[in-house]
Amino acid sequence: MAKRSELGVTPQSEDFSAWYNELVLKAELADRGPVRGTMVLRPYGYRLWELVQAELDGRIKATGHENAYFPMLIPESHLRREAEHVEGFAPELAVVTHAGGHDLEEPLVVRPTSETVIGELFARWISSYRDLPLLMNQWANVVRWELRPRLLLRTTEFLWQEGHTAHASAEEAAAEVLTATRFYEEVARDCAAISVITGDKTPRERFAGADRTVTLEAMMRDGRALQAGTSHDLGTNFARAFDIDFTNAEGAVELCHTTSWGMSSRLIGGIVMAHGDDSGLVLPPVLAPFQVVVVPIGREGELAGVLEAARSLALDLAAAGIRVKVDERDHVSPGFKFNEWELRGVPVRIELGPRDLAASKATVAERLAQGREQVPLADVVPDMPARLDRIQQALLERSKRFREERTFSVESWGGLVEAVSVGFASALHCGTEECERRIQDETTATPRCIPWDAPEETGPCAACGKPSAYGRRVIFARAY
Repeated sequence: MAKRSELGVTPQSEDFSAWYNELVLKAELADRGPVRGTMVLRPYGYRLWELVQAELDGRIKATGHENAYFPMLIPESHLRREAEHVEGFAPELAVVTHAGGHDLEEPLVVRPTSETVIGELFARWISSYRDLPLLMNQWANVVRWELRPRLLLRTTEFLWQEGHTAHASAEEAAAEVLTATRFYEEVARDCAAISVITGDKTPRERFAGADRTVTLEAMMRDGRALQAGTSHDLGTNFARAFDIDFTNAEGAVELCHTTSWGMSSRLIGGIVMAHGDDSGLVLPPVLAPFQVVVVPIGREGELAGVLEAARSLALDLAAAGIRVKVDERDHVSPGFKFNEWELRGVPVRIELGPRDLAASKATVAERLAQGREQVPLADVVPDMPARLDRIQQALLERSKRFREERTFSVESWGGLVEAVSVGFASALHCGTEECERRIQDETTATPRCIPWDAPEETGPCAACGKPSAYGRRVIFARAY
């Protein structure tokens, strides 16, 4: 754990980037790997990922999808079979040209995503309409060469899940895209306590090779956007490239309609930036590695009884389904422990000392709230689930309120520039790539999504004055 002198972090208002980088390291979520751009997920960070994974995996399996694993080395020729796909990923590819002491006859790409290798296998496995739908998911690592890496957000190697499905009709594929989007909305909202805007990407921002990309966009505490998950309708583009076809009930051969969708370990970085404060992490209880930490307090002659009571309380909390840890370290002070668990974002801290035991009470402190309260010892366990639920809901409401306060409807170029400097700009947009490039070049903002819940509206583009293209406003923001 962090040393005494290392517990503090730079205030967000002073340097948000420094705050984030320091916190990820000091809270022991991740560390830098030996190759530039790679990362090590430390046990605390990996446990967060395991909890995200469990929540998402359960939803995936409940809807009939099965987990599988596909190779991480992909022949370069496979990527070239879908032209738009390879063009979109070319700058990020890591390529193996030498192995086993020899130059390879064909370069191998280290998996940036798996549409191509899975497309090859789907073509082998699908022959009849009876084989459809084919619903698969993979938990894996991917490699995308990052020029400006940042731990948990943009690293050369990261963890994710990628769903891949094949369907007999365009309607079934479209429904699958919405099913995956629902998974992600539930995990972001109900587990990570992050309020998101769901909508379609503009054509320029779509996944390479997709007919449609649906995205979830969240606002971080510095006003920037983070893409929390995406779902892609690939139409018949990959089916055509990889001969993924089937014989229908009438005996005719048709191309399959395929989808892909993914959520990655960058969600952990999103949790840090959506909830954290100047004291450190603020973790949502549903995903916190430890939901409660018990800190025994007492002098040497008193500590044995306090430790026994703390362990007993922890057993009762664990029996109630709560993830709990007793901090029994004897080489640091209680005050240091308080500060360290605050830095690490544990939702609830329970302090237990001789006076507490004599009064049959415990001192309870919530990470999200200020101050401490005395609670009857007999009430601590039965009240804890409701306390954790309340904290979870409060975090979600705070996330939504923060985003709404920093989302501005704009009508002009000046209004758009001002809005994206502090948050989201909601603007009418002509939909042209030229306009999007200008916005990005001059403000670094991009169109994040066309929100599903935006009211119908038309008018002049806020950036160039041309007629709007989508019948509703588009969210623009600077993004991670």
